[in-house]
Amino acid sequence: MAKAVGIGGVFFRAPDTKALATWYDTHLGISGFWGQQAGLTIFAPFEADTDYFPASQQTMLNFRVDDLDGLIAQLRAAGIGVETRPDEWDTTETGRFARIIDPAGNHVELWQPPASH
Repeated sequence: MAKAVGIGGVFFRAPDTKALATWYDTHLGISGFWGQQAGLTIFAPFEADTDYFPASQQTMLNFRVDDLDGLIAQLRAAGIGVETRPDEWDTTETGRFARIIDPAGNHVELWQPPASH
């Protein structure tokens, strides 16, 4: 059976595309053509009434990161608010999570998978 083999792109609307692209490149190291490291990607539809991310967003970006603590420190040093919930979002089964909001108002999740993945 033919099948999808990976994410080919992420496309979304933004009021200032150039500024938002620069923000993602500066703070997360993501540029227009971005070579990802091999690793787990989660594809999961959520219930329409989920409160896991804002109802104003149809989707939420989740980026796999290599050093969540280091990235949180960099983001905070740049004046970017970072939400963490250690009691909820740090588990040995699923890894560690944090959230930021990009300049366009999109909630973005940062995920450091557990070492076993």
